[in-house]
Amino acid sequence: MVRVRWFTMASRGPEKLRSDWFVRLLCLLALAGMLVVPSSAPASAQGGGKSGWELCNRTSYVIEAATGRPDGSDVIVEGWTRIRPGQCEIALPGPLKPGIYFVFSRSSKAHRGGQRDWSGQTPLCVDTNGSFAVENPSSCQSMGLESRGFSAVRLDGKGGAMTFNETELYDKSNQSPQNAGIQRLLNDAGIFQDVVDGYLGRESRAAINAFLAERKMPPTTTQAELIDVLEDVANRRARQVGMELCNRTSNRILAAIARSRPDGLESRGWWLIDANMCVRAVDESLITAPHYVFAEMATDAGTRRMKNASTVFCTSRAQFAVIGNQNCEQRRYRPQKFIETAPPEEGKLVYEFFDSAFGPPQLD
Repeated sequence: MVRVRWFTMASRGPEKLRSDWFVRLLCLLALAGMLVVPSSAPASAQGGGKSGWELCNRTSYVIEAATGRPDGSDVIVEGWTRIRPGQCEIALPGPLKPGIYFVFSRSSKAHRGGQRDWSGQTPLCVDTNGSFAVENPSSCQSMGLESRGFSAVRLDGKGGAMTFNETELYDKSNQSPQNAGIQRLLNDAGIFQDVVDGYLGRESRAAINAFLAERKMPPTTTQAELIDVLEDVANRRARQVGMELCNRTSNRILAAIARSRPDGLESRGWWLIDANMCVRAVDESLITAPHYVFAEMATDAGTRRMKNASTVFCTSRAQFAVIGNQNCEQRRYRPQKFIETAPPEEGKLVYEFFDSAFGPPQLD
């Protein structure tokens, strides 16, 4: 059994696109020692005996998995398989041919704090917005897809299983991933704030009963049904609040934000945003205090930065979250000029970066 641990950090029909790099990829993976070999026994909470490739979720997140399977010299990539906390799903039904398979998983957008992923080192194409099945092309962007890092796994003819874990295993008495998932979704949906530890205490259960009664759902509602409803509520809440950054240029940009926090002014980055794409930078309701953005665009002629930016905040070359905008250089940060946005409305702000907002290229 393979265990993958999380580390921080429009529906589309099948398409047949030829690619001849797969055989070379397998050789490189084998030489680099990047193949993961699972046990043939599935790690299902309901017991073994299932054929195919089973993915098990022992985290507190609802996760969505994309898989890649060999097809001659090509890779067929499909997604997304939804897996509740504590649940196992057959991502690829048997019988399977022995060979090298691939998997990438992400957390549901319903969860606050940005999407988490369980990834690897093999780049394959996915449609991030909906179900898809595609014979992986040589260029993701040419097909309107995005590249993600997949884990490579060798399966024999009996199939296998993979388990996704967090640092906390939720395996003690009265503790479970299902309980942890419900706790996290209660938080994400704004129903009840609880510590995500896998134990459902008296107050959590009271909040659940009140939620079920309000929605006229029976007390016998299963945990799986409860998770589904809570995820839907959390999803709708996530779309109604927060800060979204949208790139309306024809180039990729690197963006950061700054805002007031209880412990002072904070700057945070980076978000790499492809052309005509959006990212959620903040997934909680925004206060009416000023918000700021920074972005730069790398071109062959130099770096383009936003015009009319005047408020200095601290940034870093790597991902950062910095409290305070004073003495950036003395604290070994890079001062950058941010631009103030329009005020949030009802806890939400969408900021769009247009090409006209960027100055001419400059050599750094």
